[in-house]
Amino acid sequence: MSNSSSITQFLLLAFADTWELQLLHFWLFLGIYLAALLGNGLIITAVACNHRLHTPMYFFLLNLSVLDLGSISTTLPKSMANSLWDTRAISYTGCAAQVFFLFFFVTAEYCLLTVMAYDHYVAICKPLHYGTLLGSRACVHMAAAAWCSGFLHALLQTVNTFSLPFCHGNAVDQFFCEVPQILKLSCSDAYLREVGLLVVSASLIFGCFVFIVVSYVEIFRAVLRIPSQQGWHKAFSTCLPHLAVVSLFVSTALFAYLKPPATSSPSLDLVVAVLYSVVPPAVNPLIYSLRNQDLKDAVWKLMTGLFSKA
Repeated sequence: MSNSSSITQFLLLAFADTWELQLLHFWLFLGIYLAALLGNGLIITAVACNHRLHTPMYFFLLNLSVLDLGSISTTLPKSMANSLWDTRAISYTGCAAQVFFLFFFVTAEYCLLTVMAYDHYVAICKPLHYGTLLGSRACVHMAAAAWCSGFLHALLQTVNTFSLPFCHGNAVDQFFCEVPQILKLSCSDAYLREVGLLVVSASLIFGCFVFIVVSYVEIFRAVLRIPSQQGWHKAFSTCLPHLAVVSLFVSTALFAYLKPPATSSPSLDLVVAVLYSVVPPAVNPLIYSLRNQDLKDAVWKLMTGLFSKA
């Protein structure tokens, strides 16, 4: 019986059996990856270079873009390389690194989305106290707390997963090292350990989710009391993109990790994994910039400045 010490590599899920379809997968993922790099890179550069955007909301948005770049860079490059070189292999260490960094970036992003909900709540419900409650030091502390939460959760999940023995082969039914798929390879009866980690993860997710929901209930109650239509528009244009990102992120991630085994199938698992690990980092820049005129102006100014210099 083999265990984790005898496994030197894992085999990831291949998207196709033919070389032509593998190339199609490579070009599709390359397009998505470049779009994510461009969109998030433009937001990071625009916020960093434009002094008008040096506010708490855009500081958190900059952190979100950095986390999006990290999460999509954890999964797509390896999958693209495997398709291009016609291989499925990922080293044991590389798989552990994928699990760690994906949990790190995804958990930190979820915590940061919770902080952003608080930012919107203070901006709309307590505008006179905004400068006091969200000063520069408070913003740095909240962002650091999100990053630290991601690190601790990732460390806990990675150590737990890769301390188990594996005796059901080394084929992972996913295009990256996803914990539910790796646990299927384990031959250890680690039920209590898995339940304990599930409770920790569920508590974090549920706590953040409740905080976000309560924040938005208060926000919408405050918005309904705004007499002017312009005030409504400004409040909703600030909150709706964030709400859309949270909804997509939470629903797909929860389904991926908490779905009943009976509903599991390779094609469904693949679609859900793409929805929570690939789609949000690629579409977040578009969602946040569509209804934000200040950000669009800053990005446009940045791009025109770059082209004029060229």
